[in-house]
Order: sequence, then structure tokens, then C-alpha cells
Amino acid sequence: MLPFFEDAAAASRIAVNDLVKQDTELREVYQRIRALDPEGHRFAYVLRDTIDMLLNGEVTGRYDWKTLFKTEKTHAGTLVEINLQREFKFDDGLDMDYQIAGVDVDCKYSQQFGGWMIPPEAMGHLCLLVWADDYKSRWSAGLLRVQREWLNAGNNRDMKLTVKAAHRDKIWWLWDDAELPENVLLHMDDMDREAVFASTSGQQRLNELFRRAQKRRIGRNVVRTVAQQKDYMKRVRGNGGSRSALQSEGIIIMGDYKTHQKIADQLGVPVPREGEFVSARVVESSSSNDLNRATIKGKSWIVADPVDPVISAPELPSHTRTA
Repeated sequence: MLPFFEDAAAASRIAVNDLVKQDTELREVYQRIRALDPEGHRFAYVLRDTIDMLLNGEVTGRYDWKTLFKTEKTHAGTLVEINLQREFKFDDGLDMDYQIAGVDVDCKYSQQFGGWMIPPEAMGHLCLLVWADDYKSRWSAGLLRVQREWLNAGNNRDMKLTVKAAHRDKIWWLWDDAELPENVLLHMDDMDREAVFASTSGQQRLNELFRRAQKRRIGRNVVRTVAQQKDYMKRVRGNGGSRSALQSEGIIIMGDYKTHQKIADQLGVPVPREGEFVSARVVESSSSNDLNRATIKGKSWIVADPVDPVISAPELPSHTRTA
């Protein structure tokens, strides 16, 4: 019998904690995954890359989940399963998808929270339940020991079942409602997005992207979708790319070089992670009291306000990338 709690959610957490304490395999799988990815960054980028893989923006120009065909959406679960195994090098399972810490684990993905389809053969096994929503830029992943009384009856041909809403508190969350790397094109203002895609030139589209999506992390897949050219990375760099094209407008484009990351941190803008870019218009700092000053080529720079005059941006250093 659980003690009385005024907070029902707290009581529920205690109940789940008790379940986990009793389930040695669940605890070992949980600890193994968290050891492989303490912050959940690797997991998040697998989901980001999987969604982008389905959209295939370089070929199709798509950036919106709703534009996928039904068969492509159906294939998402398989791709998530495959890409997680590639990233974390999980062993093949005996009866389920994976073996993690020596335990068979099935993997189920749903773009709709709670929509995981549990096959009858997973009964009694551990399931890794994964959810990601590109519109909310959120994701979750948790472990559940499948029990029949916690599932809704199946109405489909293969008799797959879903977890009852009342029993989702039995899921032991590895990460709950975490941040999914942003799909910048999906979340841009409509007018800005239309301006980005207005040109027939891939280079001009990229230039417009970095003009209009400043101080936001822009991943390689976004660049690939906008450029729709195989040499898309060349289109970002100097020597004719967006960096040189936008320099006269005062815009710098920071990449995943350590020196660029340091500049972004000093400027107080999002720091680009591996495979990402962040653009910002800058002006020279006129006061030692200015906050978020970055030293570039011996001068101090700050992020420009809209009223600041446009001056040519400094050329960024390029040394080693982050590990």
C-alpha cells in the first residue's frame, strides 16, 4: 500500500521507482543507455537526422513532415530503429530488435505521443519507446516492461497494441520532453521562408537563409535542402560562398570550428555544434562596457542592433573543428 501523497504525480513516481528497483534488467538497460549518452545529444541527433533522411531535402526540397507519403511515414519507425543501432552499436537481439546490457529490447517509434504499436511477441519484454515531434521540436525516449493489462486492445490486422494513457506512468523515461534540434525551415516565418526559396540559384537561396535566420543553429541538412546542390558545403564557405557574399552586409557565419564556437559564445548567440552554422550581423564595439564582446582579428565586435549602421564584417579565423 502506497502512503498518502497530496501530489498524485509524486505518488506515481514512487510507484514507478519501485517497479524499476524490482526490475534488474530494466535498470541495467537504463544505466547502459545513459552511460552511452548522458545528455541525450546523440539520441536527439539520430532523430533529427532520421526525419531529415525521410524528407530528403537535397532531392525533394521538402522540410515538412506533412509532405511525406504515407509509406514514408510508415518507414520512419524502421529507420529510427536502424539509425539508433548504428549510432550506439547495439547488438542484434535474440527475439527483439536489440540486445542492450545483455537484455533483449524492442524499439518502437511514434510521431504521435502514445502511438507506439506494440506487437504481441513483445509481451513481457522491454520496449524502448521513442517519440519525436518536428512541429514542437521535442522528443522523448523511455523503457517499458510490456504487460498485457497496461495495453489497449488491438483493432488492426497484426493485433498490435498501444499503451493505455493511464499506464504511461509505468514508462521509465530516459529523456522526457527533451529539445529536438530545430527544423529551421519549418519554424521560419512564412514570409522569410518564401524569400529564401524565391531564387532559382542555390547560392542565392543560401545567402537569403543566413540573412533571415540569424542567431539560430542551422544544420547541414537545412543547408542541403536550401542549396539542392551536391557541393552544398562549398556554398557556405568564403571564396564565393555565403561567408564572402554576406561579409559586406556585416554578417558572419560561424561553423563548428573551435575558434568559431568561442566567438559565438562571446557574442552571446547559440554556439554551433558539429555540422551546424550560426549567422549574425556584427558591428565594432565602441565601449568597454559592451556586453558579449568577441575579439576577432584584434578588434572587439558585438551583435548589431537593427539601428546600427551596416559595416563590413571581419574575416573569421579557421582552425580545428570541435571533437
